[in-house]
Amino acid sequence: MKKPLLKFWDIWNMSFGFLGIQFGFALQGGFMSRIFQTLGAAKDDIPLLWIAAPLTGLIVQPIVGYLSDHTWHPRWGRRRPFFLIGAVLSSFTLFFVPHSPVLWVAVGCLWILDASINISMEPFRALVADKLPDQQRSYGFIVQTLIIGIGTWIASNLPWLVSQLGASDAAAPGVIPMSVKVAFSIGAFVFLASILYTVLTTKEYPPEDVEAFKKKKDEGNLFAEVFDYICNMPKTMIKLGVVQFFSWFAFFAMWSLANPALTEHVYQAPAPIEASFDFTNPSEDAAFQTQNTAFQKASNLVGSNMGTYGLSSMAFALLLSFYTSRRTINRKLIHMFSLFIGGFGFIAMYLFPAPELLKFWFICVGVAWGSILSMPYAMLSSVVDPEKMGISMGVFNMFIVLPQIVAALNGVNFAASLMGEESIFALVAAGISLIVSGLCNLLITDKNAIRYHA
Repeated sequence: MKKPLLKFWDIWNMSFGFLGIQFGFALQGGFMSRIFQTLGAAKDDIPLLWIAAPLTGLIVQPIVGYLSDHTWHPRWGRRRPFFLIGAVLSSFTLFFVPHSPVLWVAVGCLWILDASINISMEPFRALVADKLPDQQRSYGFIVQTLIIGIGTWIASNLPWLVSQLGASDAAAPGVIPMSVKVAFSIGAFVFLASILYTVLTTKEYPPEDVEAFKKKKDEGNLFAEVFDYICNMPKTMIKLGVVQFFSWFAFFAMWSLANPALTEHVYQAPAPIEASFDFTNPSEDAAFQTQNTAFQKASNLVGSNMGTYGLSSMAFALLLSFYTSRRTINRKLIHMFSLFIGGFGFIAMYLFPAPELLKFWFICVGVAWGSILSMPYAMLSSVVDPEKMGISMGVFNMFIVLPQIVAALNGVNFAASLMGEESIFALVAAGISLIVSGLCNLLITDKNAIRYHA
């Protein structure tokens, strides 16, 4: 079927649900480590506590991709049922996670939250390829990135904003501050509302031959097809996977360790260790409250500055969307140099740790993030079978979760320890990883992947 060119607002509507998905990811990425630290986690244990997220993605993404490829409902379509199921589960978990009474409950919530977000996210990637002709796909993924940037910036600033509006950053030992609880509640509402907007405003194309589609669905075997696709994936996907490996290793390092690294290195306000205080002594109890409040306020500022990478990725996507709506782009070169800029941003956080400069380094990181969320998917969508777009995107995302698993299983701590004991060296390792990722773009040679008129 020849797909018609869609107008900007059609593409905007079909991508708007990513606003909620990114609210979930930004709150998870920016503040889960803070929640873990508040509940007593040692900073060296944080990456391992995060392993639930990539492990969940490794299992959920290919399965959801396969199931969405084999789903069709005359009213709800192929991808939209998964949007809605993921949104309901994610919203419930977002509301509950800052109320976790103990560390293991928060870790379990992270597991559920990441699984739920992935149920919504992977079909969104496939929807762009389903709805748009080849010449609009770069444009479509860039519009998604624009919305993701908006969501990242707003969600990352929520704890700081609600704190400014009067919600308290102070809390008893082992209790999450009210500013975080309110922020996560807002995130839960936005997640569900934005997904509903896309579900209600977007229609999907039916299979060209519904009877053949049903027959193929009945004959399909989930595990056999996923295994076969992994064994026979396109060579360009494998090369893009190498690029993705180093990119997502870097961002896992940021999500898991930016809060301890930057509260210490930039704001000089590390999380207080509860075991070091005698709470029966009023002066020590007061000292803990002072240090804990300083840490919570510094964490708000870290989260707010992290949100800048969402804002700059949005600006980068907006610039690309104007350009790609009319001209040919070299996806490989754009992605390579974007990753170089992000790598510099991470390393600069160590070299130039002044609080007033932090937002500029995250702007650099945002350029890399904007490219990571668009260019690899645009390249991939030009080299895979359109009938298997869901499973393609799901299997491709193995190259997102595998580096995060490696990072969680002491990979980040080991890479950082080669340079020093401070947490900030995890971000230096992230910078080096992004530079390596940029260089790996030189492996990509398929002309359809590299350049296409958008």
